Amino acid sequence: MQLNPAGFWIRLGASLLDGIIIGIPLALISLALLGEADTWFTSSTQLIYSLLAPVIWTGYTVGKRILGIRIVHLDDTDVSFWTMIKRDLITGLVYGLTLGITIIVSACMVGIREDKRAIHDFIAGTYVSYNPPWQK
Repeated sequence: MQLNPAGFWIRLGASLLDGIIIGIPLALISLALLGEADTWFTSSTQLIYSLLAPVIWTGYTVGKRILGIRIVHLDDTDVSFWTMIKRDLITGLVYGLTLGITIIVSACMVGIREDKRAIHDFIAGTYVSYNPPWQK
């Protein structure tokens, strides 16, 4: 049962905040340690963050927490590591294999669909909700 699904703009805002708050410091650390900002270190650390943060922090990333939205299963239970692998890694392969076309489709789905679910939500069985963990 989906309650209070979050739409396109707030989800985009959370992603941008994560990019600013997590991505920029990682790039600066990478630049200081390795001499370049766009490295395997930055990419792999961001991937680990996107996989683990929602599992450890009941569906939140830093950006989502700031904006009051979180990732949950369709039955409003907390996400697992396997769920996040499906949501990020497997969907990333789909997005890559379609040369990014499915990213555009996903953005349209979040903007148009009543349940606000994108392709990665369908693959992982999730949605993004305004409800805090204690309100299920």
